[in-house]
Amino acid sequence: MSFYRIFIVLLSVVFLAACSSSPRYAGKSVQKNKPISSVSVTSSSEVRQQLLRQFKHWKGAPYRYGGSSLSGVDCSAFVQNTYRAKFNKRIPRTTRTQIKIGKKVKKSQLRVGDIVFFKTGRNSLHNGIYMGGGEFMHASSSKGVTLSSLNNRYWRKKYLTSRRVL
Repeated sequence: MSFYRIFIVLLSVVFLAACSSSPRYAGKSVQKNKPISSVSVTSSSEVRQQLLRQFKHWKGAPYRYGGSSLSGVDCSAFVQNTYRAKFNKRIPRTTRTQIKIGKKVKKSQLRVGDIVFFKTGRNSLHNGIYMGGGEFMHASSSKGVTLSSLNNRYWRKKYLTSRRVL
């Protein structure tokens, strides 16, 4: 096999692993606004307001596998940071561990703040936080921190499950 083909195969393996395995880099995470306690999270409008503040702060932050800061963040670190910063809720670091917490929720019963999970490859997962109205925020490998639609053809096909942690 040529060097070029080996390089492409290795690059593909790294790309497909995305957020699904343990990070190699753990930079400082950022907390801008004061968190609300999980006890005071009583309405989806309060939760959405906190999530929108987080999104405005992180919007466009580049994707970086294993990253957890504004200079580069992966999907699970973004979810972890958001829950800690906005809801004072500690959750595990990786998608493989985050998918095991909380309560399973049907797609038709999603509430603002639920974590949505996607199977993006044979051995890779991706996740984000449901914002309501069919949208979720996440750290996209191509767009950085962004909002996407669950009804987008790609995400609709890749949807796996959802969990409620709040």
